[in-house]
Amino acid sequence: MSMKIKILLVEDDANLGFIISDQLKSDGYEVTLCTDGAEGFQRFNENSFHMCIFDVMMPKKDGFTLARDVRKINTSIPILFLTAKSNDEDKIEGFKSGGDDYLTKPFNVEELQLRVAAMLRRVNIEVLEEDQSIYNLGDYVFDTLNFNLKHPNFEKHLTKKEAQILKILCKFKNQVVARDIVLTGVWGQDDYFVGRSLDVFITKLRKYLKEDERIQIANIHGIGFKLEIQ
Repeated sequence: MSMKIKILLVEDDANLGFIISDQLKSDGYEVTLCTDGAEGFQRFNENSFHMCIFDVMMPKKDGFTLARDVRKINTSIPILFLTAKSNDEDKIEGFKSGGDDYLTKPFNVEELQLRVAAMLRRVNIEVLEEDQSIYNLGDYVFDTLNFNLKHPNFEKHLTKKEAQILKILCKFKNQVVARDIVLTGVWGQDDYFVGRSLDVFITKLRKYLKEDERIQIANIHGIGFKLEIQ
C-alpha cells in the first residue's frame, strides 16, 4: 500500500490557507497547514514531506527565507511560491532562494491543482517509504518515534527536544549541520538564550552516547555540529 503524498502549506491568510488545504485534501493529498514561516520550518523538521507551498509575505520568517532554510536540509523537494506580486524581482528572488515555481494571487484552484500535479510528476515521487524512524548508531538503536536510545549496557528515554536534536544530527550523520538549522528546527527561533540551551542538550547527548567510542558529536567552530560515526 502506498502512502499519501504529504504537502507542507505555509500561508498566513487563514481563509486562503483553509481553502487551499481543503482543496488539496479532496484531491487525496495529506496537508499540514502552518500560518507563519517559523512554525513552517519546525513542522518541516518534525515530519517528512513530498512538496512545499509557501506564501511569500509572512510574519516571523518570509517564504524566501523559509525556502533557503529548507534547501539547506533538502535540495530536491519541490517548492511552490504563492505571491501577491507579479513583478520580476520577486520571481527572480523566488528562484534564487530555491523555489521551483510560483503562482500569483489571486489564482484559481484548478491552476493550483495542475501546478501541484505537474511538480510532483517532475520529481516522480516514490511514496513508499516512511520517514526513517529507526537509526542505528554504532551499537546504539535510536527510535525517533518513541524517543528511545538503546545500547546493550544503557537505555535512555529522551525528552522531545533531545530526540529532535539527535534526529536532525542523524539525518546528516558525518556531515556538518549549522547551529541555526538545529535552533530554528527545534525551537522555531535562533537567539542567544536558545543557543545556550542547545549547548546543554548537546552535552547531555554526548553523555548518552559515550558507551560507544566510535561515536562523537563534534563542535565545528563557528558553524555547528557533526555527528561522527567511524
